[in-house]
Amino acid sequence: MSQSELHGQKLATQALDYVQVISPYVIGKPIDEVAREFGLTDILKLASNENPLGASPSARRALQDLTDLHIYPDGGGFALKGAIARAFDWVPAGIILGNGSNDLLELAARAYLAPGRNAVFSAYAFAVYALATQATGARAKIVPALPATHPTMPYGADLTAMAAAIDAQTSVVFLANPNNPTGTWVDAAQLRAFLNAVPPHVLVVLDEAYSEYVDRCWYADGRFPDGLVLAREFPNVLVTRTFSKIYGLAALRVGFAVGAPEVIAMLDRVRQPFNVNSLALKAAEAALGDHEFIERSRRINAAGLEFMVAAFAKRNLAVIPSLANFVTVAVGFPAGLVFDALLKAGVIIRPLGGRVDTGGLSCHIRITIGTAAQNERVLDALDKALAQLRSEAR
Repeated sequence: MSQSELHGQKLATQALDYVQVISPYVIGKPIDEVAREFGLTDILKLASNENPLGASPSARRALQDLTDLHIYPDGGGFALKGAIARAFDWVPAGIILGNGSNDLLELAARAYLAPGRNAVFSAYAFAVYALATQATGARAKIVPALPATHPTMPYGADLTAMAAAIDAQTSVVFLANPNNPTGTWVDAAQLRAFLNAVPPHVLVVLDEAYSEYVDRCWYADGRFPDGLVLAREFPNVLVTRTFSKIYGLAALRVGFAVGAPEVIAMLDRVRQPFNVNSLALKAAEAALGDHEFIERSRRINAAGLEFMVAAFAKRNLAVIPSLANFVTVAVGFPAGLVFDALLKAGVIIRPLGGRVDTGGLSCHIRITIGTAAQNERVLDALDKALAQLRSEAR
């Protein structure tokens, strides 16, 4: 080992103990990497829940006129905050922008968590909740989810158990609705009862990254909760949303959070200056008003989700109920093996486990809903992959 490597190892051991043990977030496999690895040119990526229709046309047009790339972006995001405030009838002082909603989750953790404190969230929740908590030295209290045999919401968040897990050291609760990676959700009555049970000094981060994909009728009849409505009633609710999903701006990384101005002010204290770039600010402002594109994306996703659920039922593969733009399905083999088989066919999905069946979701894969042709292709590739694995298992 070289002297430089020895020095590097020594420096690594000087990092905070709770940072040294973090397992970094594993991103969806990039298309370019699969192309290099397997020599493929026609690759379908349905791993990261991106919009298969691409970006909002309004956002694309907005970027054509941006020429001042040598000028720093507006660090306060005045124009985008104003557009969000008008769209959702919110005061600008109660809005903060982030480099994707991941950034906002990190800001909440940095502002409210520390050694000696804890965060409560469900098992099978978004991986960033655990990472953001651990990076602050706080304790993650992971509450068992509803059982796989639950009649209506297998693997869903158990709000009763989550409320019971809150103690004197709890500062933050993370809850995604719909949840990633399962697609499960909590209804309006359940969420309201939960919020009434949470002490008012505990910050509830309501992650609504996928809420725009929920059919509007679910909101109209009161089945699905609107976090923005709840945030008006409960000052300890912080709602995070993103432009990466239905708006199709994943490459630009921009999200926003709304909440009580006093809470937003605390997050703003730990926010990096210029955390959202000029391209993202312009594109997001334009995309926010592209109602035709949003509705078309929602409509195509609903049809695709219905098609995929029915297709898996015909194949006797159990699907976790979803209101998002993806479906999580039990494939009967360790997810890593199915992932590898699909890669060779040029199809990228998200495995929720490795190459060994360890229970839980280890034999589940998550598939983004694509266009009709993309959905057919992933099903065909999956049929062949599972047939091959069954043959090898005999």
